[in-house]
Amino acid sequence: MEGDVVMILGLPPILGFLPLVLYIILMMKGKDMNLSVLICVILGAVMTGESVSGFGTVLQNSLSSFLSLIGFIIVLGSGLGEVLTRTKVAHNIVHLVIGKAKLKSKKQAIFIAMCTSTLLVSMLGTLSGSNAIIAPILIPIMASLGITPSTLGVILHGAGAAGLQIGPFVPPVATVMGLTGLNYSQYMKTAGLPLGLIIWVCTFFVACRTQKLTEGKVSYSGDEAVSEDFQVTPEIKRATWAFGITMLVMLVYGVAVKAGASYAIVVMLTASLVTAFASGMGIAEGLTTLVQGASKMFWMFFMFILFDPFLNYVAASGAFDAIAGYMQPLIDAGGVVAFLMLSTAIGVFGISGAGVAQAKMIHDLFLPLVVLLSVKMDIWALVVLVGCQITFFVTPTVDMVGNMGLARSKDIKAMLKNGWVITIVTFVYVLIRAVMYAG
Repeated sequence: MEGDVVMILGLPPILGFLPLVLYIILMMKGKDMNLSVLICVILGAVMTGESVSGFGTVLQNSLSSFLSLIGFIIVLGSGLGEVLTRTKVAHNIVHLVIGKAKLKSKKQAIFIAMCTSTLLVSMLGTLSGSNAIIAPILIPIMASLGITPSTLGVILHGAGAAGLQIGPFVPPVATVMGLTGLNYSQYMKTAGLPLGLIIWVCTFFVACRTQKLTEGKVSYSGDEAVSEDFQVTPEIKRATWAFGITMLVMLVYGVAVKAGASYAIVVMLTASLVTAFASGMGIAEGLTTLVQGASKMFWMFFMFILFDPFLNYVAASGAFDAIAGYMQPLIDAGGVVAFLMLSTAIGVFGISGAGVAQAKMIHDLFLPLVVLLSVKMDIWALVVLVGCQITFFVTPTVDMVGNMGLARSKDIKAMLKNGWVITIVTFVYVLIRAVMYAG
């Protein structure tokens, strides 16, 4: 895929989007992600006249691509989560947060439950995986205080999603930082913290509103309103301290040296092995546990290996440059504000799939216009982040339904209300930032 690529049969470059359009359709129909990407990458290879041997070389190069790096980080994050679960460190963190709070009111319970979800997701980098750990612990506590399943469903989805915007080593953060070249402090200032706060604050108010509307109508059973018997052993306490100190030291060091996305690999491995050793599990068993947990996400690593050539074939066809030409009249009429809002809207409503893959698609799709308009990376980081994250709030996605299920709720209406409040407020914020940037 080096140099200028001529489409087979002399097809116009704009048709190079066909694999991308097919991918979006397959995702909206709920088809298997790996199968969908495999079909699309083969279609892209055929349309650009790739040879069989050349396709093998392309896959080899993909193993050292940025998307493969992110895929490996996701795999290690799953492994770290397994270590924290097996050593009971994750459970202890939840009990520490809940225990110190001394809950007295429903609003306080909502606030602390949200803090717990945000904290764990920001550390583990997985929304449903982290909430699956805390849900069994939170439900008895929330039930005893009268918090409804509908409210907890909103809490888990919204507060957990906020954690995905701020965790220094979570996949969306590492991806946006890698694409834009921003360091963590720059990313947080311009994109992560603003979006994280919007999601968190909106969720808090919607959760409080949902509690008022559903209280007395739906509730947990009396059997569920019993606190879980969790005993903190010296090993668990020692492992928790080891994990917390390791993460803090490595985070401070990473920010100080302006470490890139690849630093997350070192952090995940170090935190996993140190925690395992401190718990008494041992390095060997800790490594085995890490690999066992990591294997649960191998399917996503495999998908990202295919995803890089998939997008590269679309780029090689000239489709991205062609769409830039078609959009030019709109940009001329509305300027950079129109471009930023249009690219955000297309990212949120027009592109589906895994969040990291969406970020890469949005970035590659609009990069020619970003360069042409000299758009700075600080505002562009916000657009890419919003485009790849708010998607999961506008429709009943797997994340939304999954977290609703973890809370033992069936109230999809409450989940969608929260999603659309977050979406509307986010678009207003992006518009304000775009106008300020253009001014």
